[in-house]
Amino acid sequence: MSMSRTERLVVIGGDAAGMSAASQARRMRGPDELEIVAFERGHFSSYSACGIPYWVGGDVPERDRLIARSPAEHRERAIDLRMRTEVTEIDVAGGRVRSLDLETGAEEWTSYDKLVIATGARPIRPDLPGVDAPGVHGVQTLDDGQALLDTLATTEGRRAVVVGAGYIGVEMAEALINRGYEVTVVNRGKEPMSTLDPDMGRLVHTAMENLGITMVNDAEITKLLTGDAGRVRAVATEDAEYPADVVVLGIGVRPETTLARAAGLPLGEHGGLLTDLAMRVRGHENIWAGGDCVEVLDLISGRERHIALGTHANKHGQVIGSNVGGGYATFPGVVGTAVSKVCDLEIARTGLREKDAHRAGLRFEAVTIESTSRAGYYPDADLMTVKMLAERRTGRLLGVQIVGGEGAAKRVDIAAVALTAGMTVEQMTSLDLGYAPPFSPVWDPILVAARKAVTAVRRSAP
Repeated sequence: MSMSRTERLVVIGGDAAGMSAASQARRMRGPDELEIVAFERGHFSSYSACGIPYWVGGDVPERDRLIARSPAEHRERAIDLRMRTEVTEIDVAGGRVRSLDLETGAEEWTSYDKLVIATGARPIRPDLPGVDAPGVHGVQTLDDGQALLDTLATTEGRRAVVVGAGYIGVEMAEALINRGYEVTVVNRGKEPMSTLDPDMGRLVHTAMENLGITMVNDAEITKLLTGDAGRVRAVATEDAEYPADVVVLGIGVRPETTLARAAGLPLGEHGGLLTDLAMRVRGHENIWAGGDCVEVLDLISGRERHIALGTHANKHGQVIGSNVGGGYATFPGVVGTAVSKVCDLEIARTGLREKDAHRAGLRFEAVTIESTSRAGYYPDADLMTVKMLAERRTGRLLGVQIVGGEGAAKRVDIAAVALTAGMTVEQMTSLDLGYAPPFSPVWDPILVAARKAVTAVRRSAP
């Protein structure tokens, strides 16, 4: 009787999606059935990139708190994780990858039966003079976070400029304020947090200014000016210069698909890999992809989106690992839920913004309400603003944005479930949500918004 050959799984990327896939595949198949080789070009594996701003700001005291599983722990589970090793080429026809050991310079080819691409995303670095000068930092990896902390520890000046006012920009601005820096945020949008509608972004703007952050909106950076020894000394727009001892780029990220593009694998309009529901790369039986390098289906608009979030990356990895390991799982898509905070102000969104709904050709009503996190008479009741979009005629929920004090952000999960279930705002008004004065008013803010949306939808009916 012939022995079955051991298959080899190769994983490119040692963070959330890649190592979740490797770990799940290992749970399902032992080392005698499936050999697993993983490549990671950085110094760290399985870490929380989302936690970097809180580490930089001092809320998380040490780097290792952000590491879920070390390379040694992966190796103990029979996963051959090769750190500081960068995959430089994927040979799809030959079923192999070329890797470069960044410490020794040694190159080698490794064959695979099954391949997982989990190359993540890279920070957008605008092609501007001075953008690569010392003192200019992105914050995508633990290596990036460590480099920024090293700069903060050795820089005498206390002036910081953050470029961009999305999640990373806003969180890094707060982190630098916590470290005693004078912070200016330069933002090309009308208001911070372009993932919100501008009327809700305005609430974030006010909160940031109340923290002592200088907000410069509607401003495009033209160059970064350097001084002594080539270090950054200022950020320039067309109208002004903003002195800077350190600059943090928080403009966002793009899928890191350089390898995939060179290998001829299918990419979407945002530059991310395209997969089927099983997270298999379209048209390729033995290649899977997940995490920040892929595009995902938006369940509300029906379009592909690029969303770089650890929650999705870990789910992708679980799905891929199950399928690689001989089981079956799917990732149906997302509704676009995200939360953040600036000091005590919580920020949340799910579903479509007004401009998303317009782009998708949907006709809708938008309503905004103000309420409190608890019963008004209960101590420490915080104000919150809820904005809700509902489709005309059908009343289907399309999106929710919430900005407010403690208890605001996680309320968005109610809306995320309602969106996933395809509920109407009228159905939402009957939701049996938990109530007691320490937790919410008699009518939860989400339900108050839903009632107002029902009225707006009825009024718009022909």
